[in-house]
Amino acid sequence: MFLQVLSVVGALMVLGAYAMIQSGLWRELDAGYLALNIIGSLMLGVVAIADQRVGFILLEFSWAAMGLVGVARAIRARKSATAS
Repeated sequence: MFLQVLSVVGALMVLGAYAMIQSGLWRELDAGYLALNIIGSLMLGVVAIADQRVGFILLEFSWAAMGLVGVARAIRARKSATAS
């Protein structure tokens, strides 16, 4: 039951972040978008590990890693903006 709840919450986080981007409320480097994507995909990754689903493990942890790249880009963009 716990893994089911974890997977639903994780999926809703990732889908919610995507919906916010598509609606134009957030941009790709917004903290909320990045946080929901990273946390949601990590939650789904934990479920994939428990279920021993190698393809989903790869997908979810790659998705989280791409989110971390976005965090690095956001940090660099903010540093550039404050330096100007």
